[in-house]
Amino acid sequence: MTLSALPLGLPAGVLPGGLDTTTRVVDSHTGGAPTRVVVSGGPALYGVTMAQRLQELREHHDAWRRALVTAPRGHDGLVGALLTEPERPGSQAGVIFFDHHGYLGMCGHGTIGVVASLAHLGKVRPGPLWLDTPVGTVHAEFALDGSVSLENVPAFCHQSAVEVEVQGRTVHGDVAWGGNWFFICEDHGLVLKEDEAPRLTAFCQHLREALKAQGITGAEGAALEQIQLTGTALDPAHDSRNFVLMAGASWDRSACGTGTSARLACLAAQGRLQAGEVWRQESITGSVMEAHWQPAPQAGQVLPTLVARAYVMMEGTVVIQQDDPLGWGVSPV
Repeated sequence: MTLSALPLGLPAGVLPGGLDTTTRVVDSHTGGAPTRVVVSGGPALYGVTMAQRLQELREHHDAWRRALVTAPRGHDGLVGALLTEPERPGSQAGVIFFDHHGYLGMCGHGTIGVVASLAHLGKVRPGPLWLDTPVGTVHAEFALDGSVSLENVPAFCHQSAVEVEVQGRTVHGDVAWGGNWFFICEDHGLVLKEDEAPRLTAFCQHLREALKAQGITGAEGAALEQIQLTGTALDPAHDSRNFVLMAGASWDRSACGTGTSARLACLAAQGRLQAGEVWRQESITGSVMEAHWQPAPQAGQVLPTLVARAYVMMEGTVVIQQDDPLGWGVSPV
């Protein structure tokens, strides 16, 4: 895959706060989870590494994030993606992901949306593509049928069968990294159906608070903001169904790329899924993401590969009228 003439950085005509009249976006969805890719007109970022650029975006251009993904222009399920110059030789671009709550180290459905959006614009053709993220470089391939294969950053299971007291009972779960930190719970006892989303959301919020109160974290004290409930797939052709609560109170409409990656790492560590064996992860909406893993160079880690398709829904120019009191978005409560 080649990436040609991709306009990156900040053109002329900047409005206060870093958004300009030529900021162009492409919206897509991956299994129902939306991604808004900024293809031109983003704020200029001068950090050397992607992690530095993310910090710069957070500290100096956060109003720009709010304008793109929070109400009234966005919503709590929307993930934004800002394309930058690559960090590493051999990569075609960098990407920083963000949502209504803040910033993400990596986003699987978002990366698939980025590739599909670039293909829609004629910026890529079938073949390999490397994208730098704040947590590492990922490898993607766009196929002729429109699907995208994504080799994620290495994933690993940090702790297994951790006990948590929540709402007067004990549940168990795995703490794992798949590009973001997850607590993955199987014995929650809840029904994983879309019309149960309010109840599932409330339980996951209680579980998140219980993890914090009981001092259960990822490596180096990382907060477990992402909660994944797993269960039996409704379609017997699939291996599992999940419900993923992201940071804040929004839930993933897709099967969650980083969540599926974290799940693969736990299944591999427990001997429940062999290298190369296909895992079909069903989302709360019924959409599916195929995945498999291979050993990573570092012991105890796996390299997850995710396969899904994103569909482009819209492309356009962002407009912020100077006298619009909500033009720069609304901070979520």
